[in-house]
Amino acid sequence: MRFIMRVLALLLFAAAAQAQNISIATGGTGGVYYPLGGGMAAVLSKYVPGIQATAEVTGGSVANLQLIGTGKPYLGMTMADATLDAYKGEDKFKGKPVAVRTLLVMYPNRMHVVTIEGTGINSMKDLKGKRVSTGSGGSATEVMAFRVIEAAGLDKDKDMRRERLGVAESVDAIKDRKIDAFFWVGGLPTAAVTDLANTPGVKIKMIDHADVVPAMNKKYGNLYVKDTITKDVYRGMDKDNQIATVNNLLVANENMDAKTAYSIVKAVFDHKDDLVRTHKEAENIKLDNQKKDASPVPWHPGAVKYFAEKGIKLQ
Repeated sequence: MRFIMRVLALLLFAAAAQAQNISIATGGTGGVYYPLGGGMAAVLSKYVPGIQATAEVTGGSVANLQLIGTGKPYLGMTMADATLDAYKGEDKFKGKPVAVRTLLVMYPNRMHVVTIEGTGINSMKDLKGKRVSTGSGGSATEVMAFRVIEAAGLDKDKDMRRERLGVAESVDAIKDRKIDAFFWVGGLPTAAVTDLANTPGVKIKMIDHADVVPAMNKKYGNLYVKDTITKDVYRGMDKDNQIATVNNLLVANENMDAKTAYSIVKAVFDHKDDLVRTHKEAENIKLDNQKKDASPVPWHPGAVKYFAEKGIKLQ
């Protein structure tokens, strides 16, 4: 009996040793990537044999794509615009292209341009001369914020006093009146923005900017769409907010084997209800959204195989 127990223990040890540890690069704790990444890590660890996944706090999409570029076992939650830059070796990835491949389209990422009553900001042009956070360094919020500012006819360096804060830090700063407005790209609702909207004595204001989308697409490709944050999303909004939106992707390095990639995509769709319990944006992870042109970079062969089985041709 003792011999059998030793054999079983050795087998269990061997199985654990063979388990593949995968880190899911997410974002800051105040956004959607992190809680959703935690839910995804739990799903993969529970339902994909041989995988032990953990969610990792990061600076956001740019940092995540840099991690993907190391070739180590990472999944990354990223915005489509930053992903294309990484693939082509442009902007923040100048001369350092990343061998990134798409596993699936997650949910729409909405640009928030947030201020509060008393700052004198009612439109994009009113940001001139103000103290503005454009997102943390290493985030795709910063990438998209710069593009929105540019398309609105403003200069990010000359027309505002710019800070580089994550969403949670931006909310703290605007509460303390250290900044006047901030940019944030995220799902709905974003916990940190909800916190600001629910703060006693504070009335949130969301600045319209959907009119800049055509100019952004003309320069950067058809990555952006006009969208709306309805007034019921955050307490205190007087009206629907007209905004720019970009897709979120789950990506990996091209060196991930097709079987692993297939199993990851399958687990996400088979157990989507588990993810919805971690954040409602998971409801938008839909087969209908998996289209060839929904990703600006090539799809991973493992994902192509899974979606082909669902009747979706990506090649």
